[in-house]
Amino acid sequence: MLMEKTPLSAAIITKNEEENLPDCLGSLFFSDQIVLVDSGSTDRTVDIARAYGCDIFIESWKGFGPQKQFAISQCRNDWVLVIDADERIPAETMSAIKEVVSGPGDISGYYLPRKNYFQDKWIRHMGWWPDPVLRLFRKNCGRMTAASVHEAVLVDGKVEMLNFPIEHRTESRLSEILKKIDHYSTLSAQEAFNRGQKASIWSAAIRADLNFIHNYFIRLGFLDGRQGLVLSITDSINKFFKYAKLYEMTKQDRSVSR
Repeated sequence: MLMEKTPLSAAIITKNEEENLPDCLGSLFFSDQIVLVDSGSTDRTVDIARAYGCDIFIESWKGFGPQKQFAISQCRNDWVLVIDADERIPAETMSAIKEVVSGPGDISGYYLPRKNYFQDKWIRHMGWWPDPVLRLFRKNCGRMTAASVHEAVLVDGKVEMLNFPIEHRTESRLSEILKKIDHYSTLSAQEAFNRGQKASIWSAAIRADLNFIHNYFIRLGFLDGRQGLVLSITDSINKFFKYAKLYEMTKQDRSVSR
């Protein structure tokens, strides 16, 4: 007998997510709509989404906030769940979401704790747990910020914590992490530049060093073993390149202004 679907719309944005997508979509089988907005995948992402019955939209990349907002705008249900391709909804969380969506109440949105896994290890320190994220909300009460990176959901109305986690299988291959660092540090540097921030190579190096000390020692990253060490180092590298690129942008802007 087929399981009755929950009146919930799940919203996902993708590009080349064929490795992550099946597990993500498989965990969303209970929702009666999955909206997937793809920005030009060259792998099997769209074919996989089609096989799972997703409502598929092809949109050029606009930045994380605008891209996710477009996905939300295509949702037809009162309740929306925003989820990334490398995240999953465990069975106990599914049951809690179904209860929220199907029941009465005056809550407009819910935070969910996020269990972040890196190289198959649940990371419990450095601010990685419980890592609450606002992902479940009434469509007419929620919207994405317009940020091109570090986007978030804003909700008008009462918000509570739903004490059941989203599982996040973060990228563990170092070669791919370096690609992400290059991409995200550029976006973050551009946002900082647009706000009028400035930096130097020395300040970039100091920020990176302090970031490592903060994550590995003060926030107890060393308790997460070798994974904690790797994450502390890669986060510091990301911090260095963000501010080094900001310095580069500022320097180029001065040259053009002369």
